[in-house]
Amino acid sequence: MSLFNYELIKECPKTHARAGILHTPHGDIETPIFMPVGTQATVKGLRPEDLNEIGAQIILSNTYHLYLRPGHEIVKSVGGLHQFMNWDKPILTDSGGFQIFSLSSLRKISDEGVEFKSHLNGAKHFITPEKDMEIQEALGADIIMAFDQCTEAGCDYQKAVEARRITKLWLERCYKAHRNENQMLFPIVQGNVFKDLRKLCVEDCLPYAKCGIAIGGLSVGEEKSVMYDILDFLHPLLPKSQPRYLMGVGSPDCLVEAFSRGVDMMDCVLPTRIARNGTAFTRKGKLVIKNSKYKNDFSPLEQDCKCYTCRNFTKAYIRHLINAGEMLAAELLSIHNLYNLINLAHDCREAILGDYFKDFKDEFLSNYDLSKSRF
Repeated sequence: MSLFNYELIKECPKTHARAGILHTPHGDIETPIFMPVGTQATVKGLRPEDLNEIGAQIILSNTYHLYLRPGHEIVKSVGGLHQFMNWDKPILTDSGGFQIFSLSSLRKISDEGVEFKSHLNGAKHFITPEKDMEIQEALGADIIMAFDQCTEAGCDYQKAVEARRITKLWLERCYKAHRNENQMLFPIVQGNVFKDLRKLCVEDCLPYAKCGIAIGGLSVGEEKSVMYDILDFLHPLLPKSQPRYLMGVGSPDCLVEAFSRGVDMMDCVLPTRIARNGTAFTRKGKLVIKNSKYKNDFSPLEQDCKCYTCRNFTKAYIRHLINAGEMLAAELLSIHNLYNLINLAHDCREAILGDYFKDFKDEFLSNYDLSKSRF
């Protein structure tokens, strides 16, 4: 597909870290990259201007949520998500498989598709792989995801086997239903923590991976060490000439660790979610700004950070906003947290290009307080 192309520019000789460029109809994406999540066609609390200022190259939206509200036909009627949300850079849509997975008691999975009850009003819906492709085509994202079945951490082997079978079946149907050449379909590697299933899932995906492949079913409750072990296992199995997208992972330490294992693209709701709870990312760990010790702290969230928040406001002021229930607190913390991750990914890329990524990683992790990395 000529509208999409991935260039692998440089590989770290001491790790598996990679720097590349993914060309899309709405612009180039320099990898490795962190992608902000705009679940319902907005990154919570931020304008497109804010996202441009912090350096966002691509954002995500979610098929499940936009299907329920406002409805994909409404988005289609104005020309797709780019016009609907006034964003002229690339967009990726998740298939909604993870959201439906998280409904647990509200869904019923079959070979045909998923029957589920809306979390909004309890209304019944049925989504097939074909319907999912129809919805994502209407939304008009540049990169779309295959409909898949995710499994929870700690699931038994037979459940993971069945999820792999259904994911393969649905991928074949997604591929047949996919028509829009302005969109790139990424297959998703599932398999939970079982390496034999992960290998089989990669083999399932390879015939359908044209310019990108996703890794799903991680960061769903397992230990980080387990996730890293799976990424190490997958690295030699995945196509070198395509970007690898690790879905739903986004703390600073995970970014550096995953990039070192050959991951090119990552996303997560975490930076904006913890912002709404009064917490900031830094290069040394997280800060819970609502804590009383910051009451008289008139320093920025992070020294040397060049984000709008750190250039203009102090911990004491942001803590005051949190305690006063002011919405600006979440906005300022979201700006900082997203800038932190986007800039960290940029620094990783520069380190790869400059042949010092291994030293960069070691120094970063030595300064990062892992005891403060759980959320």
